Amino acid sequence: MKFMKLGSKPDFFQTEGDNIRYVATELGTDVAINVGDVKFYLHKFPLLSKSARLQKLVATTNDDNSDEIHIHDIPGGPAAFEICAKFCYGMTVTLNAYNVVATRCAAEYLEMYETVEKGNLVYKVEVFLSSSIFRSWKDSIIVLQTTRSLLPWAEELKVVSHCLDSIASKATIDTSKVEWSYSYNHKKLPTENGNDPLWNGVGKQQMVPKDWWVEDLCGLQLDLYKRVITIIKTKGKISADVIGEALNAYTVRRLSGISKGMIQGGDVVKNRSLVETVIYLLPTGSVPCSFLLKLLKAAILLECGEMEKSELMRRISQQLEEATVSDLLIRAPAEEEMMYDVDMVHRLIEEFVVRDQSAQTDPSLETEFQEIKTPRFLSDTSKVKVAKLVDGYLAEIGRDPNLPVSKFVSLAEMVSSFPRSSHDGVYRAIDMFLKEHPGITKSEKKRVCKLMDCGKLSAEACTHAVQNERLPLRVVVQVLFFEQARASAGGNSTPDLHGSIRALLPGGSHGSSRSTTTNTEEDWDAVPTAEEIKALKGEISTLRLGDGNEGVGNDRNDHRGAKNQSEKVAASKMKGLLMSKKIFSKLWSNKERNGESSSDTSESPSSINAEETKSHSRSRRRSLS
Repeated sequence: MKFMKLGSKPDFFQTEGDNIRYVATELGTDVAINVGDVKFYLHKFPLLSKSARLQKLVATTNDDNSDEIHIHDIPGGPAAFEICAKFCYGMTVTLNAYNVVATRCAAEYLEMYETVEKGNLVYKVEVFLSSSIFRSWKDSIIVLQTTRSLLPWAEELKVVSHCLDSIASKATIDTSKVEWSYSYNHKKLPTENGNDPLWNGVGKQQMVPKDWWVEDLCGLQLDLYKRVITIIKTKGKISADVIGEALNAYTVRRLSGISKGMIQGGDVVKNRSLVETVIYLLPTGSVPCSFLLKLLKAAILLECGEMEKSELMRRISQQLEEATVSDLLIRAPAEEEMMYDVDMVHRLIEEFVVRDQSAQTDPSLETEFQEIKTPRFLSDTSKVKVAKLVDGYLAEIGRDPNLPVSKFVSLAEMVSSFPRSSHDGVYRAIDMFLKEHPGITKSEKKRVCKLMDCGKLSAEACTHAVQNERLPLRVVVQVLFFEQARASAGGNSTPDLHGSIRALLPGGSHGSSRSTTTNTEEDWDAVPTAEEIKALKGEISTLRLGDGNEGVGNDRNDHRGAKNQSEKVAASKMKGLLMSKKIFSKLWSNKERNGESSSDTSESPSSINAEETKSHSRSRRRSLS
C-alpha cells in the first residue's frame, strides 16, 4: 500500500476522555472548535494561516464575542479534521488509501488552497492521488470503496471518476503488462491443479489469466461495481465470457446461498437490486445455463420484476440444452400444493420451441440485431439434449402426487416431435408417474401411455416393462411384440415386417401408443398377470418373421408366391396363438359382441374386402391397435 508522510514535528495532540482533544504546548489554546461530538482546543495562528474557511469562522465568532466554532458538516468528521489541524501545525501525518479521500474532502471544506499558502494540503493530496494511488491497482479499489461515505464531495472532486477510470483501464490492459499483485483463486491455475505443461522438466513462466481482476472487484458495493463493469464493457477489450465470469463470482460472493438455489438472509431490497443489476449487466451467452437458472430461482424468491424474469427466461431458452434436471427443479410458491413450479419450466420449454418455429419464418423479417441476440437455427443435437432433459425432469416431477395429469402430458407433448434414439427416458417418466398416481382414470392413463413409442424401447426397458404391473394391458402387448420381433431379427432394432403381420401391430407398423386413436377402455384398464405375460411371451417367440429360406428360387413369380404363402401362414399362426389365450379375449370381447371393427390404422374403409371371412379376420387384427 502506498503512503505519504507530511510534516516533521512531533505529534502534540492529547486526548482527555472520549470527546476532548487538545495540543499540549506551553502556549495556551485560544480557540475551541466543535466538530461533531468532539471538541478541539487549538491555536488560531497555525490554523488561520492555511485555512480560508477558518479565517471566516473566527472572524464571525469575534464579532459575537465567542471563542467557540461549531463545524458539524465537515466531510470525514473529527478524524479528517484532526489530520488537517496537524498539517496546519506542521506535525507528522501519514496519508494512505484509507484516509486520503476523507483528508482531500476535509481540506476542500476548509479551503486549504494554494492561494492561501503555497504547498497547502489540497495540492499535496492531489499529488499523492495522481502519482501513487491511481497508479496502484489495489489502492484504487480501496479508495473507491471509501468514497461511498464521502458523497457528494468525492463525486464533485472527481475522485470517484478517477478511481473508476483507473480500475477499468487496468482491468482491460494487455495481460502481458500486468506487473502488480492481485487476488486470484489459485485452484484455477494449471500450476496448482497439475495440468501445467512442462518443457524439458522446467515449468513454463506463469501467464496472467484473462480474469485476473475478477475477485478483487467482488469487495465493491453494488452501485460502484455496476459503474466499473459498465466502463469495462464500454471499452470493448474484455470478452463477454470474462465479464460473465466476473458477474457470476460477484453474485456468489454477495448473495449467500445462491449456489444452492436459495437465499440465506440479508436485506431483501438489496438482494433484489443485486439480482436485477446482474441481469442487466450480463452479456448474452456469457455464463452457463445453470447460473442463469440459479438467478431465475433467486429472482422468483426475491419477487423481482416481470421484465427481469422474462429476460432471464429468454436467455435460458437460448442455452437450454446445457441445463441439467436439478437446475430445472424450481420450488413452487408456498401457497401451491405442487412441489415444483412446473408452469415456469413449461414457459422455458415453450420459449425454446418458439425459437425453433421462428427459425422457419421469412429471413427478411429478422433484423441484424436479432441475429446477434439468438442463433438462427436449432440443431438436432440441441433438440435431442432438450428432449432428454425434459424426460429426466418429468421423471423427477412425476414423484409429486399432487402433479396433475394435464401438466405432465402437456410438458411431454411439447418435445414429442424432437428426435430421440430411444424412448427409455419417456418410459421411466411414465412409470414414475403411474407409480405415484395409482388413482388416475382410464382415460388419463391412456393419455399418459400414448406419450411412449414402444418400438423405441431398449431391450432392458422392454424387459422391465413386460414385468411392470402398472402398465395397461395394451401397452404390455405392444412391448412384448417388439421385444420378440427384435429378438427374432437378432438385433437391437425392429425389423421390416410382412404386411399381414404388420396389420396386427397397434397403430399399423409404428407400434407407438401415441398413434392410437380408438381403443376400448377395458384395454387400457386391464392389467395382465405374470402367468398371462409369460404364456403370451412364449407364444409370440414361436413366430418366425420374414421368409427365411423358404420360397427362394430363380423365378420371380415363384418367389412372390412363396412369400405371400409365408405371410399367410405366419399371420394364421399368429392369430391362432393369440386367439387361444384369455388375455386377448379382453381386447376383442367388446368388438366381437358388437360385430364391428374399431380400427385406428390409416387404412381406408374402401380397402376392406366385403367377404365375411376376410372382414372378420381384419376386424380381429385391427382390434389389437
